[in-house]
Amino acid sequence: MDTAALREVVKQVIIRYAQLRPSHGNIRLDTVFDETQDRYALMQVGWDRRRRVRGNLIYVTLQDSKIYVEYDGMEHGITQDLIDGGIPESQIVLSFLPEASIAITA
Repeated sequence: MDTAALREVVKQVIIRYAQLRPSHGNIRLDTVFDETQDRYALMQVGWDRRRRVRGNLIYVTLQDSKIYVEYDGMEHGITQDLIDGGIPESQIVLSFLPEASIAITA
């Protein structure tokens, strides 16, 4: 799959997660798409029980025709969503795992 197609699948997966609403608190989910550097994120920002909430929920980079999942804070993970979007497992790298277990295996 070429880089343009990878970008579109990643953006669609993140957009779907951005439509979810946290079960409590006043928290906004923001998509961040940097197509120049191929960096894609889902951020959370707001308040929950008088505490500030902020940070990444998803952070993905594209490089060398591969998707690097740098951070995946979603309950079930986004890997299957990427595969369901047509991305071959061979083009997904789970960068948040130790090097010995980075590649996706069937």
